[in-house]
Amino acid sequence: QVQLVESGGGLVQAGGSLRLSCAASGRTIGTYVMGWFRQAPGAAREFVAANKWNGRSLAYLNYADSVKGRFTISSDNAKNTVYLQMNSLKPEDTAVYYCAAGRTPSHYSETYDYWGQGTQVTVSS
Repeated sequence: QVQLVESGGGLVQAGGSLRLSCAASGRTIGTYVMGWFRQAPGAAREFVAANKWNGRSLAYLNYADSVKGRFTISSDNAKNTVYLQMNSLKPEDTAVYYCAAGRTPSHYSETYDYWGQGTQVTVSS
């Protein structure tokens, strides 16, 4: 199995940027569909972005409509790390962001088997 640790969250003003990192250990990230989800206070966990690499080919890439054009998911296999670059941040992006790994390309959280502990992102207006 794989262990996931997120970092990079913090407080940023609206319009600013943050880059979240998800460091994996135990298995290589290429084995899994890697996803980012977020959960705001009082809200359900929601999908943000996911990708899956098969060797050097990108087999799956998906973004939530709310983040398309602003967020970018990327992977560094040498570092066994997945990133979420977040630009043009809005107050409604405020949430705890979670990294997840699964076997099935999907935007449903139920299909992801492994989760990190989460990192807080707060966007002030």
